[in-house]
Amino acid sequence: MNICFRFSVIVMIAVGLVGSLSAKKKEAPLSTLNFVVVRDESGKPIRNAAVVLHPVDEDGKQDRGGFELKTDPEGKATYDGVPYGKLRIQVLSPGFQTFGDDYDVNQPNMDITVKMKRPAKQYSIYEDHPPEKPEKKDEPRK
Repeated sequence: MNICFRFSVIVMIAVGLVGSLSAKKKEAPLSTLNFVVVRDESGKPIRNAAVVLHPVDEDGKQDRGGFELKTDPEGKATYDGVPYGKLRIQVLSPGFQTFGDDYDVNQPNMDITVKMKRPAKQYSIYEDHPPEKPEKKDEPRK
């Protein structure tokens, strides 16, 4: 009986210490990120765009892990519980240039608007191009 009582007291003390230590642990501040993805030329929303979030370390290198969101029909996506710090944000959508930038998450709520651009026309050797204008050479004066 004496051994059971001692064991019970030790377990209760251990549980109390663990509980008090976890209660004293300071919670890191968290942020809510609100994204709006629109077309650059018209401002219309882009639905189903992939918004990819990657943590960034102190050296500016992308850490492992990450999270992907999809925009709704209004071009909006929201993510709650983002810890403060550097975050690399990439937005991908078919028919548009990939967007990427690093953000410093330092506020409880952040609104991020991404304007997606269409890809620029590429130069092809297989297409006809207007002839180049010859350079004018300075003629000697007489």
